[in-house]
Amino acid sequence: MAVASNPSPYYGVLGLVVAAVAGCGWLVSLGVSFVSLVLVMVYLGGMLVVFVYSVSLAADPYPEAWGSWGVVGYGFGMG
Repeated sequence: MAVASNPSPYYGVLGLVVAAVAGCGWLVSLGVSFVSLVLVMVYLGGMLVVFVYSVSLAADPYPEAWGSWGVVGYGFGMG
């Protein structure tokens, strides 16, 4: 929800990183630490490439934050 409701790639990638770390923490708690390590390396490596590409295309000096009215309204509409 945090990734899709924000138009700024800066905050969107922050949501992806937090979701990936939470998923890897859950996998470690289940006892599959190798799979968690592979997930971090592959998923975050791929997402950082996409992040750099999208930031280079949408260089916005003042990105909209999660507290902006447009972003909050879009999040409620998705929910």
